[in-house]
Amino acid sequence: MNSSRFHSPTKTQWSRWLTNALAYIILSAFALVMLFPFLYMFATSLKTPDDTYNYPPRFFPREQSTVQVEGYPDPLPMYYVEKDGQRLAFALAQQTVPAGVYAPPDALDQTVAVPLELAVPNGQTAVVDGQEQPLLDVPVDGQIVSMVQVGKTALGRFINPDNPSEEVFQNVRKSEPVNRITWNPENYVRVMTLENMGRSLTNTTLVTLFVVIGQVTTSVLGGYAFARLRFPGRDKLFVVYLGTMMIPFVMLIIPLYQLMVLFGWVDSLAALIFPWVFTAYGTFLMRQFFITVPKEIEEAALIDGASRLQILWRIFLPAAAPALATLATFTFLYAWNSFFWPLVIINTGNYDNHVLTLTLNMLRGRASDQGNIILAGAAISILPPMILFILGQRFFIESAMSSGVKG
Repeated sequence: MNSSRFHSPTKTQWSRWLTNALAYIILSAFALVMLFPFLYMFATSLKTPDDTYNYPPRFFPREQSTVQVEGYPDPLPMYYVEKDGQRLAFALAQQTVPAGVYAPPDALDQTVAVPLELAVPNGQTAVVDGQEQPLLDVPVDGQIVSMVQVGKTALGRFINPDNPSEEVFQNVRKSEPVNRITWNPENYVRVMTLENMGRSLTNTTLVTLFVVIGQVTTSVLGGYAFARLRFPGRDKLFVVYLGTMMIPFVMLIIPLYQLMVLFGWVDSLAALIFPWVFTAYGTFLMRQFFITVPKEIEEAALIDGASRLQILWRIFLPAAAPALATLATFTFLYAWNSFFWPLVIINTGNYDNHVLTLTLNMLRGRASDQGNIILAGAAISILPPMILFILGQRFFIESAMSSGVKG
């Protein structure tokens, strides 16, 4: 066997591996930091209201464990109790049991809480703070101790689920619940019935699809015209059209609203679609991609008798898949997350024409004490664009590189 084929890694190879491993660790750490708010949001959307505001906060959804005990019609909540130096899981059988606070006459700071029924007067007395008080036999850790009563309180009665006759009394508020990891997907069903969110989701989907189709269509046609057709003033017109990207949206609100009033589209979904089917950015993106296609291919198609539309459909569009995917993704994200314009043009009381952003804004007030429900609605709104972005991100770099080529 030729031993030269098997050799140990060199110092350079070890250095390269360590560098790559360190880079992956650092990038993974930053990725986890970026993803943690989203992961925590999804986890919280599956919690109960009590668990949502639990302190300290916990990542995974939890709820208090319950157990069915013979003789009790309903399941009993479970708590940890201290018994004989052990930490055991017992069921809360009775929420409030009248109890007394007792202490030895010579050590009033060493108090214990015991149910009133378990403390029995022994007929003796003791002087405490200048006053004579009766002594009681109080069971403490399996022993009977003579004590005086210094106060009153209330305890919970905890029982062993396997042996209901075994009891422990302790303060319920200071007892630690027995929790288990659980999920509450019914939060998503519930949030769909609040504020007509099901209709809002349908409206958002329709508006987004029409805006995406409209912008892709107009951008492809405009980009092809500015890239391949020759007509007087083409370049100057393109510069002017491109300059509209520098106009702040706040300057367009009033004239755009007046235009919607003129068309009678106020408080309708048409106002959310038609003003946004034209985009200078999309036209620029497609033009920059189309000018990279060799002219010889287009000239050969013209000689063969193909029309402009046939050339666009059969030659340019298949080659422009990365640019189309990038444009569609960005348009989808913008249309899906649009909030300010729907807030201006859609009446708050018109639930039938609400989109998700408006519904979430109203849900924030209606379910202000139910953070889990609000985050369930936010998760419904975030998941579609997140999935689309993950599926389409591989096209971004290729499209960005090609869109930077000058024509």
